[in-house]
Amino acid sequence: MAFKHIVMWTLLDTANGNDKSTNAKLAKEVLEALNGQIPGLQRLEVGIDCLQGAGSYDLVLIADLDSRETLDVYQDHPAHQAVLPMMKSITSKRAAVDY
Repeated sequence: MAFKHIVMWTLLDTANGNDKSTNAKLAKEVLEALNGQIPGLQRLEVGIDCLQGAGSYDLVLIADLDSRETLDVYQDHPAHQAVLPMMKSITSKRAAVDY
């Protein structure tokens, strides 16, 4: 069974000259491009919330990793580190669950 890394974000209404919808699409593209770049990352999927209900997050990342130890490899990998500044600049809230 894969080790799961799940992250949810609330996006700012505007950031980096873009609206929330545009930033969600850009984030999805950049994050899903990590597939195939990081050893031990089996699969990474990003979803954009379509219901926008009260209490909903705007974006979710679900990563399947080989093991708990692979999470450290993933988080420290230069390809992952490269997307962090963008994600921090467009988000107001983050939550994560690992199991």
